Amino acid sequence: MAGMLTEADVRKLMTDPSPDARVETATKVAKAFYETELSPSERTLAEEIFRIMVRDAEVRVREALSINLKASPELPKDVALTLARDVESVSLPVLEFSSVLSDADLIDIIQMSSVEKQTAMAKRSAVSGEVADALIDHSKAAIVVATLVNNPGAALKDAHLEKAFAKFGADPAVNNSLVARANLPLRISEKIVARVSEALREHLLSHKEISAEMAADLVLQARERATVGLLPAGSKSADVVDLVKQLRDNRRLTPSLILRTLCTGDLTFFEASLAVLANMTIVSARVLIHDEGKLGLQSIYQRTPLPANLYPAFRVAFDVARETQYDGGENDRQRFSSRVIERVLTQFEDIGNDNLDYLMKKLKQLAA
Repeated sequence: MAGMLTEADVRKLMTDPSPDARVETATKVAKAFYETELSPSERTLAEEIFRIMVRDAEVRVREALSINLKASPELPKDVALTLARDVESVSLPVLEFSSVLSDADLIDIIQMSSVEKQTAMAKRSAVSGEVADALIDHSKAAIVVATLVNNPGAALKDAHLEKAFAKFGADPAVNNSLVARANLPLRISEKIVARVSEALREHLLSHKEISAEMAADLVLQARERATVGLLPAGSKSADVVDLVKQLRDNRRLTPSLILRTLCTGDLTFFEASLAVLANMTIVSARVLIHDEGKLGLQSIYQRTPLPANLYPAFRVAFDVARETQYDGGENDRQRFSSRVIERVLTQFEDIGNDNLDYLMKKLKQLAA
């Protein structure tokens, strides 16, 4: 077949066995193997040539094989493995593109690989959950995990993303990849927000002449605003309950956060918060919260550790949020919040002076 070695090629190799001649031969045979239909005898001959050339002392020869054979589905397994275990300049194309390598092959290579090789495997068009697990467990640098998380072809489950954040969550590249990933679980998003908020607090304390109390207040407001922004409309109740439990366990489920979400019209977060704090199922909590009378919401509220003197504020905010609708336009969530806050403010006289100062402060923060 055209493209395979000719007698002239063989004579040239015998008379000029230089690295350049061997690179030319390797490229010619590899291209013919990948791009043309060979007879059984020609294919067998090509495979034997590859087995000789993968042991060539000249790196450029082995590179020529790897570059031209990286996507060949017919490449013999032993040749692919030899190339994959070679130096980086030879192995990377095969590690990233070869379909001949099995998950078991990749996992075996991952455990003893360099950062560059691990990163190449993280870029593969399809990365199974098992390979992803090995990459996260044995990654030697954050760039490997950031590349994996940023790869839409990686079959990453929530457990993989949790593990990636637990191991490299302090790295900005990993955080950016997690944030950019579609359908990132709410609880992981909240962990990222909390970590960034803590970094902000440390920055404020070390670079600004402000008190620890003021820094904590600024960070709390920023963190709560960001947390509210994590909650898209139509979030699944189970996901929101998981998020609320995480917030509670880490002492981040504050009265002001619950009030803030309520003022954006997020009744699901409000329902989940009361359910978790009252140690009830979300279904039972909803029955009480949406009771047509005034006693249902008060009853479940009293079972939570939320401040008793803030109940009137929550009552008013809940009633207003339930009655107010989104307008459907751009930035409607912000306008919704403004309308709720405005209506709550008009009812201050019914809340009582004891709660007025606290609520004024919180609502002004929300409005800002």
